[in-house]
Amino acid sequence: MMQNAVKKPESGLKFKLGAVVMTRGVGELMKEHGLEPIQYLRRHAFGDWGDLEDEDKAQNEEAVVHGGRIFSAYNLTGMPESRLWVITEADRSVTTFLLPSEY
Repeated sequence: MMQNAVKKPESGLKFKLGAVVMTRGVGELMKEHGLEPIQYLRRHAFGDWGDLEDEDKAQNEEAVVHGGRIFSAYNLTGMPESRLWVITEADRSVTTFLLPSEY
């Protein structure tokens, strides 16, 4: 078990985010369509895992408690790239915004 991962952050978030970064593709998509990444980061950090199957959501809940990678996916309607991923690493050192095509 990863001790750092199970400590809840003091800000009321479900887990620590670490450094927050995004790929070039996400940056371009956000700018082009006037999207604010903070809305997706907030959803991720507060446990709204987005458009995932129940099993994947349960794995995230387990990862929050016991350590492990946390993965959210948000459908973006009306855009060429129709899905956004937000991934927080198991050690909580970094949270990355990326497109599935960039994985």
